[in-house]
Amino acid sequence: MADGFIRWYRESGATSVFAEQVKIFEAHGIGLVHPVRGAAVVLDVEGDQVLMRPEELGHLLGLRISSITMEWWFSADIDVVDSYSYEPLGCEIQTLWLDGLTREQADAVEAAVVAAATGLPTPTRAVIVDRRGEGDPDDWDSAVLYEGERLPVVRDWVLVREPLTDRLLRSSPELRREEAATGLTLLSPARPL
Repeated sequence: MADGFIRWYRESGATSVFAEQVKIFEAHGIGLVHPVRGAAVVLDVEGDQVLMRPEELGHLLGLRISSITMEWWFSADIDVVDSYSYEPLGCEIQTLWLDGLTREQADAVEAAVVAAATGLPTPTRAVIVDRRGEGDPDDWDSAVLYEGERLPVVRDWVLVREPLTDRLLRSSPELRREEAATGLTLLSPARPL
């Protein structure tokens, strides 16, 4: 799998829901703490691993002052890189990179994100899934954050709320629509791209 990704846009709540997200991910077999090192792993600007207590990472994410790239773990040598950032409009964005994962592992990441997106109290604006990485995650920012006119192609599926749902369906009427939990709608291509 090459540079596939899941992009998750979530409102910034009054309090961080990161601890709850960790529990949901763990229920899907994806841990925050490295199984051997016993700490959370953050990547610095050089891409080097920095060990950190999970509580310290949660505190930093809760401050919402800078972007942080961290790793989630299936095992001691299989990870999911997660770029976590904040936008001025009160939105948290996580981009989880699927490259190097098996289909089953990518399925587990998708399931974990959907469970968190529909189960956490902070509303989700959108979840974008592009397993082959044919698009660029940043291409969705304009449409999701600013109601921009340019709408990217839905590669695998998206989980979105109004008014983006109607805008995507108007621009791509062939998309299949399925109502999901908490006011979100699942849209996917009628035929694989």
